[in-house]
Amino acid sequence: MFIRNRFLIVFIIILLFSGFVTKDNDIYFEINKGIDIFGRVYKEVAVNYVDPLNPEEFMLAGINGMLESLDPYTNFIDGASQKDIDIITKGKYGGIGATIGLRNDGITIVDLIEGYSAQRQGLRIGDIIIQIDSVKVNKEKYNELGEYLKGDPGTPVNILIQRDGSQEDILFKLIREEIEVKNLSYYAFYPESSNNAYLKLSGFTRTAGDEVKKALLDLSAQKTIASITLDLRGNPGGLLDAAIDVCEKFLKKGELIVSVKGRDTIQTKKYVSAEEPIANIKKFVILIDEYSASASEIVAGAMQDHDRAVIVGANSFGKGLVQTIIPLSYNTSLKITTSRYYTPSGRSIQKLDYSSKNKVFQEGNKIVNGKFHTDNNREVLSAGGITPDSVVNNKSTSFIIQKLLAEGMFFQFATYLFNNNPSEDFTKISNHKLIDSFTHYLKTSKFEISSPTQKLIDQLKSAANEEKLDEKFISTLNEAKKQISLNQTKEIHKHQEEIISFIKEELAARVSGRTGRIKESLKVDSQFIIASNILANEELYKNLLNSKKK
Repeated sequence: MFIRNRFLIVFIIILLFSGFVTKDNDIYFEINKGIDIFGRVYKEVAVNYVDPLNPEEFMLAGINGMLESLDPYTNFIDGASQKDIDIITKGKYGGIGATIGLRNDGITIVDLIEGYSAQRQGLRIGDIIIQIDSVKVNKEKYNELGEYLKGDPGTPVNILIQRDGSQEDILFKLIREEIEVKNLSYYAFYPESSNNAYLKLSGFTRTAGDEVKKALLDLSAQKTIASITLDLRGNPGGLLDAAIDVCEKFLKKGELIVSVKGRDTIQTKKYVSAEEPIANIKKFVILIDEYSASASEIVAGAMQDHDRAVIVGANSFGKGLVQTIIPLSYNTSLKITTSRYYTPSGRSIQKLDYSSKNKVFQEGNKIVNGKFHTDNNREVLSAGGITPDSVVNNKSTSFIIQKLLAEGMFFQFATYLFNNNPSEDFTKISNHKLIDSFTHYLKTSKFEISSPTQKLIDQLKSAANEEKLDEKFISTLNEAKKQISLNQTKEIHKHQEEIISFIKEELAARVSGRTGRIKESLKVDSQFIIASNILANEELYKNLLNSKKK
């Protein structure tokens, strides 16, 4: 009887596991079949196509085409892009200490890191790079700039620039240095007379947690910290470990920070705070916006779920996917989405469900939309980023302001003013003089504000001319367009306070770098002002966290 029962148990186990074996065999058969077909198609086309092909570029096109059917975070990383991965993982790179961007089709310096060769030797924000060593650069070569500017520390690089206000091009002979990427771009007591510690965290490389710790120790040595404002706006994220490290500076030891689930949802990895918080300050606000993503959302989500901080600003980006970098041959890598992360309450903040967009996906893990609850039983939502506890819009609703920002007119004007008035003390320039100079600059630069209404009038005029309508009607349209132009000048004066604040921010960046820009922007920052008001109001702060009974 015992032998029969044992045989029955063994038979049941074989039956149960045979399904898994068959399933695994099926998927590996399909994978091997796919590799064989893909390889043969690649070889046949590369060798026999009517026009000669570049085998490497053709292979990359195939890989990228395959990966495009997944999410935008799963990418093949070739040798040229490997340095960018090193920056994220190591927080260091060889370069000159300048951030480059496109401004009106020009390769322009938009930021300088203090203390490195670009800033020390006199490069300025607004300078336009026209040549690097023997290579002439333009917008078509924008994506290749990293190859020219980055390199081994100690190697020389010559940069030729155009500068507004200078009659001749200027040559800078720089030496690349090891640039250490700072995650904490600014920290101080702000307002200066307050006991509020303001920390602007711009990234999440390896050193993010250490930088936050050092900043808090430094500030607490100056005077007592009564409250903290952690600014995560514009922070695109970075390393999962770095987000956990930052959370540990604020959460209690043993509190859950984040859970990570891969394809096999049975295996869930939970990360808890492994140290006592260095910042055990009661009042805490976190600022987020639509550009706060990934690691930023892990921090904001953990603090919100544990009712550790009031979240202020706009809905975050909504990236709840975790990537793993897998080294491949020939100095290449594959960055692949391997899991989703979940906040302590159990919610995924992933906004878009990429697994539902095409047939390459089988039925798998789906994002659960729903309501979850914080430690204090506050209701929070999933599948749409982090929703702030206090929603504050920081964007201008003025069409003219948006147009001026989009076309970089504040940036260009500040560059022109700074370069052409080297002895000017911009902190003492009157607002009246500033707005008059800016209005004059817009006219001389032939800046045109083509509003939606003007575009409609132009379309009406075109249709009227085609239909040969009465000249009086066309004349009426011309007059209407003229009136709109006059109203736009009035609109500039109507929004002059906002315009002046943008100009002053750019000028502060020219004089004092990114520190100057941040300090100037906080003066009129509505999200920061609301956050300060919340911190100053004990009852409101407790109400937002539902912590009155605590």
